[in-house]
Amino acid sequence: MIETLAGLGRTMGFSFAAGINLYATVALLGLASRYGWVALPEQYRVFDNDWIIGIALVMYAVEFVADKIPWVDSIWDAIHTVVRPVGGAVVAITALGAPSPGMDALAGVLGASVALTTHLTKAGTRAAVNTSPEPVSNWILSFVEDLVAIGLVYFATEHPVIALAITLLLLTLILTFATVLFRFVRRRFTVRRAAA
Repeated sequence: MIETLAGLGRTMGFSFAAGINLYATVALLGLASRYGWVALPEQYRVFDNDWIIGIALVMYAVEFVADKIPWVDSIWDAIHTVVRPVGGAVVAITALGAPSPGMDALAGVLGASVALTTHLTKAGTRAAVNTSPEPVSNWILSFVEDLVAIGLVYFATEHPVIALAITLLLLTLILTFATVLFRFVRRRFTVRRAAA
């Protein structure tokens, strides 16, 4: 039971982090596997490759800069609307350890869904913050996103059951906020139609 929860914690935790910052997630998994920072299951050796680590670090550096520039971050997020969910699916399948093709498919769908949810939340929040004339809020938000992604990778590797709890809590908050926002927007349009 604990091993199942740990596997689910890794799968969802890494996918959530990948939806925020795929390159930091992959680079950290590769470096952790390479240098033995934490005891990772054998399947994470796939990230322990010079090319994968190098490309992930270079892309993380590019994203780190792009994420701090208003509107450039929104363009970057638009490009990554496909990249992050696909990356989340690949990381989730790897985290599960390929027990069977059916489980791989399930892990891929779960990973892509979680990564897409966090990506869309990040992209939407950034688009809203970009309407502010000052850049400081954008920088702060970017640093917070990086810390959340890195922190979640840490918990998913070291304490996967805690990572599962954190991920479920964050997903619940995202869905609750989205529901409230949807109702607010719907009421707003209903009032405008009635006034017209």
